[in-house]
Amino acid sequence: MSINECCLKGFKWDGEPVGRIEKLEGEDVYVTGDNKTSAIMLIPDLFGWSFPNVRLLADHYAREINATAYVPDFFAGEVLPFDLLAAEKWAEIDLAGFMARNSRDIREPQIFACAKALRERHGKLGAVGYCYGGWAVFRLGAREHQPPLVDCITVGHPSLLTSADIDGVGVPVQILAPEIDHVYTAALKTHTFQTLQLSGLPFDYQHFPGVVHACLVRGDENRDGERAAMARGKDAAVAWMKLFLRDE
Repeated sequence: MSINECCLKGFKWDGEPVGRIEKLEGEDVYVTGDNKTSAIMLIPDLFGWSFPNVRLLADHYAREINATAYVPDFFAGEVLPFDLLAAEKWAEIDLAGFMARNSRDIREPQIFACAKALRERHGKLGAVGYCYGGWAVFRLGAREHQPPLVDCITVGHPSLLTSADIDGVGVPVQILAPEIDHVYTAALKTHTFQTLQLSGLPFDYQHFPGVVHACLVRGDENRDGERAAMARGKDAAVAWMKLFLRDE
């Protein structure tokens, strides 16, 4: 249930995002696509809503799923410095303060409010979360929401996730799990697999051998296996969302 340095390593990809900036429940949000009936809310990792990789992923989701994709700013405008992260200058980054300002308790009501607004606007809604966003989309998919806030969730290498989050989910779940992950631990992976296999919910667990936490969003395309993992992770999320957001 922790955040550590492996959550902060990463590389920028090539390409230019094609979306637009709007407001959602008073917060800045990156929007891409124009489907009026199906939407995806992508909750990013600690690099935040403005990180190019996240916006490029949203563009892929919007285009390939035929949905409107939203990437809200859930960090109140704060952005961790990429230059320090890339140089692994951990001592110069106030990660503890950042996490205190963006704790689960602080951000959960805002995340729920944005999902409710998108549910009302579009009807069908899927949620995708990587690292920090992992716990959040599990909470969006919780059984406590009646009617459900989202139709399905995809979670990539989650952080801050608890066994209670896994136990409480009530919508179809897809897990994208790199093999080497000190945050989404072997114990949590086992609990996820055992719990969701018995839940009666549609469940898809994708194992990514030989790659590390965060590679599905911030992998180094020059490192063995990471480019292929990024592509496979994107394709898996697209296929999963299509199952539950497609027109009847």
